[in-house]
Amino acid sequence: MKHYTGYLAIHKFEAELERELEIKGLTPALKKDRLYLVEGEHPPMIWAQMSAFGLEFIPITSINDGARKLKALGRNWGLFTVGNHRRAELIQSELPKYNTKPIPFRHPLPNGPMGFWTLWEPDLIIATTRTSSPFALGEMDFHEDKVMPPSRAYLKLWEFFTVYAPEEISGGTSIDVGSCPGGWTWVLRTLNFDKIYSVDKAPIEKRIMDLGHIDFRKESAFGLNPDDFEPIDWFCSDIICYPERLLNLVNRFRDSGKVKNFVCTIKYQAETDWEKTLKFLEIPNSRIVHLHHNKHEVTWFLKGDQQ
Repeated sequence: MKHYTGYLAIHKFEAELERELEIKGLTPALKKDRLYLVEGEHPPMIWAQMSAFGLEFIPITSINDGARKLKALGRNWGLFTVGNHRRAELIQSELPKYNTKPIPFRHPLPNGPMGFWTLWEPDLIIATTRTSSPFALGEMDFHEDKVMPPSRAYLKLWEFFTVYAPEEISGGTSIDVGSCPGGWTWVLRTLNFDKIYSVDKAPIEKRIMDLGHIDFRKESAFGLNPDDFEPIDWFCSDIICYPERLLNLVNRFRDSGKVKNFVCTIKYQAETDWEKTLKFLEIPNSRIVHLHHNKHEVTWFLKGDQQ
């Protein structure tokens, strides 16, 4: 029996996933809507909203039969429809329910695996219990703070520290480069760092500064000298710049040996800069992901316990 790896492209970024598959030498065997199937077992893709591993084709004879066969494989199932929408939704309605409500920042991740399935044909399901995300279709939403953050960019850092760095933080030092208007600095302050360096040519909002423990430096991030800072536990950047400039900045701080962990947004102009993006991945043990709250950008990170 053939098995497939499924990649669900991000809405409006199908071309990025197609290019990534091409770079990796992978050719989709099948495609419907935003779902790409590649024969064999393959790793997650950056520009996949969700990756599904070991997909199987499962014949069914009815709606009840489809629900019964899925329940025999696992409990939690995320549905993406590629056709036969009403029939697929009726099958989904017979499956166990799971929590789809927004979660608080740093809420524990779901313990159980989240499966993926679709009704490929009226009497043929594609399904697997192994996916890249504990959330259905890789989608997650937070109970947003409508008062303190000066923009919604803070959601990217919320997602990162909830999904990829859930470890407890007790004291220490962080730096937020390109910090104006202050959303990421605010997140770092709520994480109880003893000291946060906030760096930008423009000031962050006063209500963020008033939280304390923030050392604001009114200067360009690209002129920073790592020797001017004490050891840094988390280097954070959501700065708007070309990927090459960010890479040079990251490497300067990496070479200093003063930074334990990095999390940075790689932003693009008109087109995705694949050459510079892959340069980031040359840094050993680092990763790039497209967060649910990223747009035409990706998140690169390197954790100290993986260096």
